[in-house]
This record gives sequence, C-alpha cells and structure tokens, in this order.
Amino acid sequence: MCDSAMMKKWGEAAMTRRRFGQVAAASGLAFGAAGCATMAAPGQSGRAVSFATPDGTMDGWYVTTSGTRKPGVLFWPDIAGLRPAKKAMASRLAAAGHAVLVINPYYRDVSGQQYEDFAEFAASDGFKTVRPWREKLTADAIMRDAKAATAWLDAQDEVDAKRGIGTQGYCMGGPFTFWTAAAVPARVKAAASFHGGGLVREGANSPHRMVDESRAGYLVAIAQDDDAKDPEATATLRETFAALDNPAEIEVYPGDHGWTVPDSPAYAPEAAERAWEQLQALYAREL
Repeated sequence: MCDSAMMKKWGEAAMTRRRFGQVAAASGLAFGAAGCATMAAPGQSGRAVSFATPDGTMDGWYVTTSGTRKPGVLFWPDIAGLRPAKKAMASRLAAAGHAVLVINPYYRDVSGQQYEDFAEFAASDGFKTVRPWREKLTADAIMRDAKAATAWLDAQDEVDAKRGIGTQGYCMGGPFTFWTAAAVPARVKAAASFHGGGLVREGANSPHRMVDESRAGYLVAIAQDDDAKDPEATATLRETFAALDNPAEIEVYPGDHGWTVPDSPAYAPEAAERAWEQLQALYAREL
C-alpha cells in the first residue's frame, strides 16, 4: 500500500522518463521516436473524453481499435493518476482486443493529467497533494462512478454491450475494481487488482466484504512487500473467496508494490509480464 514512507523511498529511487521508455518499450508498450509514451499505437484511436456523473464531470482517456465490437474495460490508475504510463498500458490492452477507458479518479477536484510520471509525483510531494482528493474516493463514490462509466462505455460504438465488461486497478485502484464489480454486477464480469491497497479493512464496505454482491471472476495480484506487512489480509482474501466458492486467482508476486507499472521505481519486467498474461487469461475466460 502507498504511504508516506514509500513515497520517500520512491523519491530517492524514482525512475526517469528515459528509463521508463526503456523498460516499457521492452514490454511491448507504445512509444514514439522520442521515447515518450504515445497516445495510441498505429491502428488505434485514442482521445480525451468526459461525461456526467452524479458527482460532476468525469474525464479520462479512451482508446480502442477499429473493426469489430469488443468488450470494454474500466481502468483505475494508481495514486499518481492519469498519465503517459497508464495511457501506454491501455494502448497495449486495446491492441489485445478491448475498448479501454482510463479514468481520472480525481475528477472531483482536477481534470486531466496532473503528473508526467511517477518520478514527478514523488519529487513534488504528490502524496500530500492528492490526499484530500483521495479522501473523497469512498466506496459509495466509486460505485457511483462505476455505474456512470459503465453506462458511458456501453454507449460507445466500438463496445460490444452483449459481452461482459472488465475492470482493472493498481495501488489505490485495486479496491475500486471490487467496488466496481459490486456496483454493476450485471455488466462487470472480470475484476483484476494489482498491488491493491486496502482490500481488507474495517467496515461493511470493505472490498472483500462486497465480493458476494458481484458476479465477476477475480485476479488478485499481491506485492510481496504488501504481503509481508499484512499477511493476514492475504489469508482473509483467500478465505473470503473460498467461502463464496469463487475460484479467484490470488497470488503473491515476486515484486514490490508498483511492480506492474512501467514508470514505478518498483517495476519488475518479468513479473509484470506474467501479471499481464494472467490478466489476458482472465478476460478471455470471463468476457
């Protein structure tokens, strides 16, 4: 889970934009000649979008390919929000046959990109900046957002509304996938959390307590340092899914918090690629 101590550690070892280009290009993400993440790969269309929610105007980045209709995916970023690394990850997902909406989780306070990369986030005390924005992202708020975003996706020409929607989230976005699946159970059929923080917490709205309200298949990919700090949470997740007879994939990866994200100082290419393969298998099975 992201905290101030981790921000300090990441600030000291922050990945540069050049390094981001090197590792992400090696993972098949989309880049231009200058080494920066492109908005969309050849054959794709990517654009900034916005639409109404009960709480205001949500904005995000939508990327897909032309041709046949395809399943939609709601993509919840990590604490640093909408930025080139997330757009590049969405581009790869679109190339695999999905229509992807990367959500700006902080739309209640700011629109669009706030940080170029995780290095800038860490260096500028981003954790302090986004704290009041994050406080508004309660279970109820995210569930309202999920309903609005799902309706928007279903209205897009490229989306096959007869097929299920997937949702994936990173860091703070991990819990959002659980809440999304519970908010729109008739539409969301696959949920994937990568180094998600706070999947087990106090209260009725704890993500793990809302699994029984969903109809989704789950992939829960846990960072090794998160598991070391709170092994009981991992055990609780396993017990929760077992009690519901939900064959979720729950695995502790050989990577620290942030290992799947190309501009994270914790990025681990081999483990990230394996997580990608598991995500693709989940979507192929459930959507």
